[in-house]
Amino acid sequence: MAFSKKNDSSILTFSEIRGKIEYYCAYQDRCHKEVLEKMKSFNLSNLEKDEIMVNLIEHNFLNEERFVQSFTRGKYNYKNWGKNRIINELKMRNIASNLIKIALNEIDNETYLETFDQLANKHWHSITEKNSLKKRKKFCDYFIRKGWENNLIYEKVKELEKL
Repeated sequence: MAFSKKNDSSILTFSEIRGKIEYYCAYQDRCHKEVLEKMKSFNLSNLEKDEIMVNLIEHNFLNEERFVQSFTRGKYNYKNWGKNRIINELKMRNIASNLIKIALNEIDNETYLETFDQLANKHWHSITEKNSLKKRKKFCDYFIRKGWENNLIYEKVKELEKL
């Protein structure tokens, strides 16, 4: 049976669609929600979507535990996100709480605190604001957006203001 892709005049077979979705998952770790969103771009029945999902899981193209681990490492190491932001982003992707706990185990607590300390010192000195209240607000807002814990932020800002 042939399917037409939305916004595309080409006709794809079921096996071609499955191949495209396998490639999508092989390119980068994906969660179930992302794959289901991708499948919406094809006119597939629920039975066909289920068949593709089972195939992806059986052939290890789709593994949510692997996804949460790589997602957490990437967002922490490269985007400098804190645990709160990582947790919220994983929840938005409908990740189970036990997998979120596994994800947080990817982050060594001592390294986490050292990273925060280095980022905080660097960011504090990069803020050129002269008004101390505005500088404090900019500092706190930045780290809250990045998902770092409030107690870490406020303790650090008090320490940096004394310098």
